[in-house]
Amino acid sequence: MRIVSGTHKSKRITAPKNLPVRPTTDMAKESLFNILNNNYYFDEIRVLDLFSGTGNISYEFASRGTEQILCVDQNLNCIRFIQKTATELGFDAISTVQADVFDFLAKHNQKHDVIFADAPYELEGLEKIVETIFEKNILSKEGVLILEHSKEQDFSEHPFFTNKRRYGNVNFSFFEWKNDE
Repeated sequence: MRIVSGTHKSKRITAPKNLPVRPTTDMAKESLFNILNNNYYFDEIRVLDLFSGTGNISYEFASRGTEQILCVDQNLNCIRFIQKTATELGFDAISTVQADVFDFLAKHNQKHDVIFADAPYELEGLEKIVETIFEKNILSKEGVLILEHSKEQDFSEHPFFTNKRRYGNVNFSFFEWKNDE
């Protein structure tokens, strides 16, 4: 994997093979950040990266100037890898929490402008993540929740669903507050 843009553009990052991860492809990540670039000033947003894995998405935000990035993953080896890599790259903006994402969200109350969730595709209850984020008002009013998922999953009937993008095998569903909420 590589960082697509920003201060560390083209920097390659190699994760240990023993991490239980499926990093977002560079093509999908670049397309996603092109969308985000049109809607946000990266140095003005707060990011929550759920199921962070290798930290791939967080490094991209940090490279583009985001100063508040919180990574949450249950796997201690993933958290250690993110911490080590963030330190090596000088990304002081990245902080980590080792926790089950469902447990974390149940207790969390800080608002974020961009929430990215890349759960294992086979994980049951993905819709619960979306529900909890909106019920607990964790997403800022101008923010976006991006859920990466398999092509078999369809969230288009969810009341806060706004858009879906597909890049190869990678699917992103976008959720935002509606104007009347």
